[in-house]
Amino acid sequence: MSGLGELDRPATPASPGARDERSGGWLVSEDTVPSAGAGSDSDGPAVPIPAERPASASGVRPYPAAGPAAPRRGGAVDPVKALMHRHRELCERAVDPLEIAAGLEAHGVTDRTAARFRHRDVFSLAEEMYARVPRDGDTPPRPESAPAPRARLDWALLTLLPGALTAATVVGLRLTHGQARVLAVAAGVLAVTLALRAALRRGPLSRRRLPSGPRGGSHPGRHHTGGWTCWLLAYAALGDGLLRAAADGGPDGLPTGTPDGPWPLATAPLLTLALACVPAAWCAHLLAVRARRRLDTSRGLDEFAASVRPLLLSVFALFLCALAVLTGVCAAVLGEPAAYAGTLGLGALLLLSRLLTVHGFTHAPAVVLRAAGGAEAIALATLLAGRLPRCGFLAAPVDALMAAWGPAGVPALACGAAALTLLIHATRTLTRASAHARTDQPC
Repeated sequence: MSGLGELDRPATPASPGARDERSGGWLVSEDTVPSAGAGSDSDGPAVPIPAERPASASGVRPYPAAGPAAPRRGGAVDPVKALMHRHRELCERAVDPLEIAAGLEAHGVTDRTAARFRHRDVFSLAEEMYARVPRDGDTPPRPESAPAPRARLDWALLTLLPGALTAATVVGLRLTHGQARVLAVAAGVLAVTLALRAALRRGPLSRRRLPSGPRGGSHPGRHHTGGWTCWLLAYAALGDGLLRAAADGGPDGLPTGTPDGPWPLATAPLLTLALACVPAAWCAHLLAVRARRRLDTSRGLDEFAASVRPLLLSVFALFLCALAVLTGVCAAVLGEPAAYAGTLGLGALLLLSRLLTVHGFTHAPAVVLRAAGGAEAIALATLLAGRLPRCGFLAAPVDALMAAWGPAGVPALACGAAALTLLIHATRTLTRASAHARTDQPC
């Protein structure tokens, strides 16, 4: 029994090999040993393993000295830091928090998403991300609201060119005859086309590349709308006359360029739309300036959208009023009937499609312009196809529409429905902060 009692008595082991390397490894827990690569982890500095004390004279290595416990791997991480890493390029090139907020919104981050990052809205989250971006030197403070850009003389004069050249073309059309008229029309169309191209490349009607990344709801790639726009303008000049002539059994000849020919030419809508480039540019400028000003003062995406939506509708109504005045004046000067419905519908459609294109939303305008142009083409085709044997039912819808509203009912219905569709789409897309991010191009 004496030998068994000595087992409970503390004593120094007699064998120098009581603790080898393999047994000593069990004395260090998993929590005190950082995993491989912990020293390079960005979440915190690695905690070194304390060195063992030298063995005593008896050959026994004592236990390691007690030290601070290392934090566990897999603890709480910084969610904002992970978001910054995901949008690193956006944060590095942003010049103020507003650009980061617009870019986050374009990538689908909402105020509800920002609440998961412990922020009340996207703007507050963007301010923290902007402040935490590493930069050379001290982090610059948030810039004050920049002064509103003023209208420039170059684009203001460019918007006058299409209307002036169209008026000159109409005068040349009425003062010339025969081959001289054909040459005057060809030269006028070329000059007006070049003037429109210049007006759409400078100023508030030009498409700008915004620095907020890809658009939410936009489609990549270029969507060409020039062909369908030309078709809609050509129908505004020749479509009603051709439709009336087709309903009466014609046309009996080619257009002569006069309002009283076998295929009447309407020049008042073309002149009205060309002159409308001026109010369109000023309305786009007004929308851009006021929207950026409200972007500086808003504290949330919902607040910004609620403040910009009435602004967009007011600018659109202002353009329609200016277009209605121009329609009446041009029709009175040229001695033609004022086609308010068709001209206002087409003008509204072209303005909304241009505003969406300017702010980076190109897919919807392309689809809607194709639909409007296709509807007018189908109306002409069905009316002509109704002359074939046993195909009179094809022309019945167009005949009913013309009986109720006249030939102007077709473009009014097609362009009006298309403009209403784009207006609904614009109230959802042009009220986003990402659509009005700052650019270096003046308005």
